Amino acid sequence: MELKWLLCVTLLALGTLAVQAHDMDEDNDADDVVDIEDDLDDGIEEVEETKSETSSPPPAPKVTYRPPVPTGEVYFAESFDKGTLDGWILSRAKKDDTDDEIAKYDGKWEVQDMKETKLPGDKGLVMVTRAKHHAISSKLSKPFVFDTKPLIIQYEVNFQNGIECGGAYVKLLSKTPELNLDQFHDKTPYTIMFGPDKCGEDYKLHFIFRHKNPKTGKYEEKHAKRPDADLKTYFTDKKTHLYTLVLNPDNSFEILVDQTVVNSGNLLNDMSPPVNPPREIEDPNDQKPEDWDERPKIPDPDAVKPDDWDEDAPAKIADENAVKPEGWLDDEPEYVADPDAEKPEDWDEDMDGEWEAPQIANPKCETAPGCGTWQRPMIDNPNYKGKWKPPMIDNVNYQGIWKPRKIPNPDFFEDLEPFKMTPFSAVGLELWSMTSDIFFDNFIICTERAVADDWASDGWGLKKAADGAAEPGVVGQMMAAAEERPWLWVVYILTVALPVFLVVLFCCSGKKQPSAAEYKKTDAPQPDVMDDEKEEEKDKGEKEEDEEEEDANEEKLGSDADLGSASQEEEEEEEEEDRKPASEEEETVNRSPRNRKPRKD
Repeated sequence: MELKWLLCVTLLALGTLAVQAHDMDEDNDADDVVDIEDDLDDGIEEVEETKSETSSPPPAPKVTYRPPVPTGEVYFAESFDKGTLDGWILSRAKKDDTDDEIAKYDGKWEVQDMKETKLPGDKGLVMVTRAKHHAISSKLSKPFVFDTKPLIIQYEVNFQNGIECGGAYVKLLSKTPELNLDQFHDKTPYTIMFGPDKCGEDYKLHFIFRHKNPKTGKYEEKHAKRPDADLKTYFTDKKTHLYTLVLNPDNSFEILVDQTVVNSGNLLNDMSPPVNPPREIEDPNDQKPEDWDERPKIPDPDAVKPDDWDEDAPAKIADENAVKPEGWLDDEPEYVADPDAEKPEDWDEDMDGEWEAPQIANPKCETAPGCGTWQRPMIDNPNYKGKWKPPMIDNVNYQGIWKPRKIPNPDFFEDLEPFKMTPFSAVGLELWSMTSDIFFDNFIICTERAVADDWASDGWGLKKAADGAAEPGVVGQMMAAAEERPWLWVVYILTVALPVFLVVLFCCSGKKQPSAAEYKKTDAPQPDVMDDEKEEEKDKGEKEEDEEEEDANEEKLGSDADLGSASQEEEEEEEEEDRKPASEEEETVNRSPRNRKPRKD
């Protein structure tokens, strides 16, 4: 109980201090401030200045941007911090099978700062326009050949305005004699396509590679399985995200977003369609025999329709027990012509026919159970059985579902090293988007994971650090979230009010004990108090008796000392005289039941 009251008092004290602080702030902000002594004014000003200095949040740490520098061998690295498109080629091609108005790759590209950048000087490639075809590409320092080293491609994307429908994927353009970056378009051969893509509510992270059939020489696209992770945030939060693809010579692959694996697998097992075709296929020339029976159940050929089975009986019949309700108006129609309707002035009977007033519900039927000819309601016919059918029985001739026989696949091949893809010599962006200002930055293609990680740390890592330093605290984030979604205020209030209510209920609830003052007012007996008073009175009486005996003994000793020089006879007489009243007193005391003491053995 003491803990409850202590907790309650503590909460009340905190509440009082908060109210006083709030009142003090209001008094300081009021116009009619009371004039007080100059010294007190100076003291208050000093305190307020100290308070404002201590309450102001510390400045956010400043993150200085420095262009990333590759720490190892790379095939391609671009940070756009020079502010130009040097080394990049804009496509002047046209799409086939498209109207001339939209067939041109005339979308605009620029090198710009990010709109809400926290790193001055950090520039990137921006797809400025919307609803246009965009294509831009750049040569690698040397072609990438798939041999014994991994392939790592990494770059950053920021959907500054969100994204409605469009992509931000890259293409690694195959090394071919026909490759012309000036005519880069959607049909230009590529080896790998990788990156985010979205339309509607379909959020994708593509990884597609073109595999060459060793028998036919034709290329076929192989798509990685869809990741299990939720990708929506990467398209909607307007933050810079880092996309990484790692391909290993053992055919394994990893797809990372912000250095976190969101998809992984093997080129042999996790691509669709599979890299290698099946060993056997169904014979396209095989045909099902005419006598093949695929019916697991058949009608019983020995079943006979019962004689009393009436197939002509109706499913519904009139209820013969129904009675017409009283007050039914048989002669009144359900609908009558509207008496207030008037023929339009422009009504032409030759063209429109004879005019008739529109029908309205009969007002007389509103108070009656019904109007018009009364008919019995229909009910289910208990004798209805429907069309007779023989019962189904197991088919003794059932042979199962027919399938064509398997034959060796004439196109079968087995490629156990799909990692060894077509070499590529350029990287390109060939995109269409309904949203503008998509930001790309810090492309790198290399073979060492450490080199890619260092590049990410110097680029994307700085962006993340700057964004983290500029982000508000938890309270600020909650307030900002509530401004966007006002219903969160209800959640906040309930989250705060419910614990306070429970604490108050815990502190102030419980059975109330009557106070001593209430007993005084009513003179009602208090069980515990009465027992204590009786014990105190008993102890007090015993104490007084002990004090009286001690006083008597002291007086007796004093009288003996004063009579030391007297004669023995006088002493005896005095002793006899003193002894008589003492014995009488003792006898009186001993006779009293209250003062009788227990006998000592």
